[in-house]
Amino acid sequence: MTPNLSPTLLELLAPRPDWPWLLGILAGLVWYALGFVRAPRAQWPVWRAALFGVAALAALIVTQTAVTDFTLNSMSLYMTRLMVLAELVPPLMVLGLPAGYLIPRGRPAQALSWLLDPWVALSLWAVIIIFWNVPAGFSASLVSNTASGLLPTLYLLGGLLSWAVVLRPLPSVQGRGYGNRGWFGLLSALPMMAVAAVWLYSPRVLYAPYVGALCLWNTTPLQNQVQSGWVMMIAGLPGMALAIGQLMLWLIALADSGTVYESEEEPEGQEKAPEPLS
Repeated sequence: MTPNLSPTLLELLAPRPDWPWLLGILAGLVWYALGFVRAPRAQWPVWRAALFGVAALAALIVTQTAVTDFTLNSMSLYMTRLMVLAELVPPLMVLGLPAGYLIPRGRPAQALSWLLDPWVALSLWAVIIIFWNVPAGFSASLVSNTASGLLPTLYLLGGLLSWAVVLRPLPSVQGRGYGNRGWFGLLSALPMMAVAAVWLYSPRVLYAPYVGALCLWNTTPLQNQVQSGWVMMIAGLPGMALAIGQLMLWLIALADSGTVYESEEEPEGQEKAPEPLS
């Protein structure tokens, strides 16, 4: 049966339950609701709950609708799904957590302190972005059908880890400095920008499953690949802008702390000018 290659928005948003994802999202909402109800409103305000709710809604849209049916017909639509899970849902979820209220202790605190170290998180994020976007890894995920489950999960977890480093929701186990977070945000954006640039300027389709594929809305596979590059590049801009802002704050703090002093000593061999008589 030939798929509908010109679906409308309503057709794309038709319900398609993916039970593992649905159960995971519902479990997260239940955990959040229990914490929100028990916490004082001053420490866990309503606006944070609203952000978490928007994150859950975005996750439901890209995992529980008919957009999941068109993975092999639109690389750009598939990449849009992945970028929503990596660059939209995680910051909203992290901002939805009450900073300073959740205080992990014991082994969970040690594990989170290690995972949220900027350089550990950077290594994990780079592996996810680079390995799963080289032709062999990406094509294998499509052919082996892990594109519907494993890859979106990795993007979500990697995005959560990265945005948690940048936004610092657990101050009891995370460093305070803007410098480390700013450098992390800037460096973590580079793999995405590099992959996006390859897609934008490649003269041929890089992934075997999309060579000769029937693409949505009358586009060619190469056009679809270029569109995917724009999707990834635009999705990475907010994180890069935030990283640059944090680096600027770090540099301002360095300047204000007086780490650079002007020498008040006279050069050797030069006599000090006599002070005027009062």
